[in-house]
Amino acid sequence: MSATIDHILNKAVNGERLTRADGEALMACRDLHKLGRAAHAVTMRLHPEPYRTYNIDRNVNYTNVCAAVCDFCAFYRKSTDADAYVLPREELYQKIEETIALGGNQILMQGGMHPSLKLEWYEELLADLKAKFPTVNLHAFSPPEIWHFHKINKLPLETVLQRLKNAGMGSLPGGGGEILVDRVRKELTKNKALTDEWLEVSRVWHRLGGRSTATMMFGHIETEAERIEHLDRIRQVQDETGGFTAFICWTMQPGHKMSHFTEVGAFEYLRTQAIARLYLDNVPNIQSSWVTQGAKIGQVALFYGANDMGSLMIEENVVASAGTVHHLTLEQIRRCITEAGWEPRQRDVFYNLVDDRPAIEAAKRMAAKPKELTLAS
Repeated sequence: MSATIDHILNKAVNGERLTRADGEALMACRDLHKLGRAAHAVTMRLHPEPYRTYNIDRNVNYTNVCAAVCDFCAFYRKSTDADAYVLPREELYQKIEETIALGGNQILMQGGMHPSLKLEWYEELLADLKAKFPTVNLHAFSPPEIWHFHKINKLPLETVLQRLKNAGMGSLPGGGGEILVDRVRKELTKNKALTDEWLEVSRVWHRLGGRSTATMMFGHIETEAERIEHLDRIRQVQDETGGFTAFICWTMQPGHKMSHFTEVGAFEYLRTQAIARLYLDNVPNIQSSWVTQGAKIGQVALFYGANDMGSLMIEENVVASAGTVHHLTLEQIRRCITEAGWEPRQRDVFYNLVDDRPAIEAAKRMAAKPKELTLAS
């Protein structure tokens, strides 16, 4: 078994593509350090630069009303619930203004699959925000939301995405992926995009010239072979389009109807991320998930396949609703990178480096006046 694993790891390190069988063999390997060393070697081949990156954005959930029912989600509400909401425009303006003041250049704008909002509402929202904040990238919606727009508006998927792009949508988050295997999706969710639908949204968006991320939430009812199937489906689309900029995986946070599950720990997180780096030979970037794992494991993840610390996340509500809230300041994110031996550099969603001085100066002002705004990650 050890000789087989060594052979597979050497293939990946040397840039050879792993097969599904190779991936499944790695999933059976519990030698975390061996997997990590190989994943780090691949990362250093792909990213020999002396820096590691992060970005600054705000996760704005414009509504918590959702027609889907996901067992793992503690955030969604029915439209008749007392605490159901659609954010007023002025509140959105304020959130974006605060993000810009902190050196952010992007809004990650996602919500539930609202049963009554039509495509025109989303077009008006994007156009309004883009007119008011032209330099801010609107990293908006998710494949399940887009599929929902396509269904309720009875319009071709390409038409929906082109209209949103014309209105100001800059990039597509990879949310709602969970595990891209229909057996898992049908058991965990109702009224939500299945595997081929999630992938088709990404595929069409890429064909229109758009870029997106890919994600995986694991550690629940999926098998290890299904984790590899998930990675394989992403790799297939990336072969076709080249449109995924990054991959992010995280562990399911027990809560809501999933409270009977025991959360998988840092060992399984690091092991799975390392295997993802080895398998996804055509996805350029891997983000650490300190939001679910905390600062220390988020930092260690830089040696297990990640080349990016992810976002400062000025605001986050969905993971927090499940009871997991890790807080990191900009200084702490930069320190995590520096202590690991790299130069910290701020980027945008397309992985272009940006001037990080405004954010650093804003962080200093925040430290001097800590009560002005609380960073929630």
